[in-house]
Amino acid sequence: MAQIRIARRVLTECIAAMAFPILLLSLFVAPVSAPVVAETDRSRARWCGVETTPLKSSDHSWTEWVVLRLRSRSMWRTDLPVLVTAVLLSALSLLVAFFGFIGAAALVFSPVFWLFGIAAQVGPFTPESVEQTLLAMPAGIVLGAVTVTVLTGTSFLRDLLLRTFSRSRDPDLLTKLEELRTSRASLTAAFEFERQRIERDLHDGAQQELVAVVMRLGMLEATATAADADADANQERIVRLARQAQAHAERALERLRDTVRDIHPRELSDLGLIAAVRELAARSPLRVELTSTGDDTQLSSPTATAVYFTVSEALTNISKHAGVENARIDLRCATTEVHVQVHDEGVGGARIETGSGLAGLRERMRSVGGDLEIISPQEGGTLVVASAPSEPPW
Repeated sequence: MAQIRIARRVLTECIAAMAFPILLLSLFVAPVSAPVVAETDRSRARWCGVETTPLKSSDHSWTEWVVLRLRSRSMWRTDLPVLVTAVLLSALSLLVAFFGFIGAAALVFSPVFWLFGIAAQVGPFTPESVEQTLLAMPAGIVLGAVTVTVLTGTSFLRDLLLRTFSRSRDPDLLTKLEELRTSRASLTAAFEFERQRIERDLHDGAQQELVAVVMRLGMLEATATAADADADANQERIVRLARQAQAHAERALERLRDTVRDIHPRELSDLGLIAAVRELAARSPLRVELTSTGDDTQLSSPTATAVYFTVSEALTNISKHAGVENARIDLRCATTEVHVQVHDEGVGGARIETGSGLAGLRERMRSVGGDLEIISPQEGGTLVVASAPSEPPW
């Protein structure tokens, strides 16, 4: 395995040496060529066994990706230095490979050249006899080994500089990529959890009520068409079944409204965040003390929705797990941001766990450029703090 990696490093350095003229010309269009060269160098490093993270997404073409990189400040801190390094090290590899391998080949095949009457000169050395050509063969092998060693060292130096520019000068790049992967995984789990919740609410709520309506209507039809001698009793049964069917239909409608409200409340779209949170507090089984300040008309729909569902989930958790009947909401809206706190004096010990509703809400807040924090000591009391800019960063 080590020999294969060394062979790959020598091969990539030889390719870089041959590509030196192209790399040199790419300096004249450096802002455009830098991302391409840097991404190619990251691919080279991975092929040589070095762990590097590709920045180009498979969803983008090279043209689209280069345009995106040109808008990023990290291109100037990372890609451009990698391009300059690639040009310099490729020039070094060109000199080493050209003189090293040609000189080694001339020395190793010196006896063959001598047979054809050619004295192969390598630097200051020129063989003057067959014995000297034979002695030149081991020297040629040593020169070839030295050339391979220098090219391998150049490859390692290239890796070192690549990591230096990618991590030291842009230290948050890989961290952000890892956070992005974690966030996508958490959002996927949260969305799946939400889909299961909606399916469960529809199955256990509205669907059961609608099944009962269908059964009552069937019984009503059978009673109405039955040839019963007791007309008064038959009439009373028809009225009773009709009232039961109406009651089930009303409950099904109410549960459907609750489910739709949990997906996206109409009050939030029509009246704004403060009014929607006030209506949410009024519907809660808890005694909620709401304090709201500022103007919510500047809030974007994604930000307002994320804050609303954060408050909703916090109140739900308080009613289910806190063991108290009171809660306090402090909602502050500003021109540039929104800040909300939901506090209770319950049992405490709440945590954001993977796949939970709070985990999904935290990722939802982060998706609009905000964050969610839980302060819940074991001694009691829980404080949910969420904040986000008025407009998402995207």
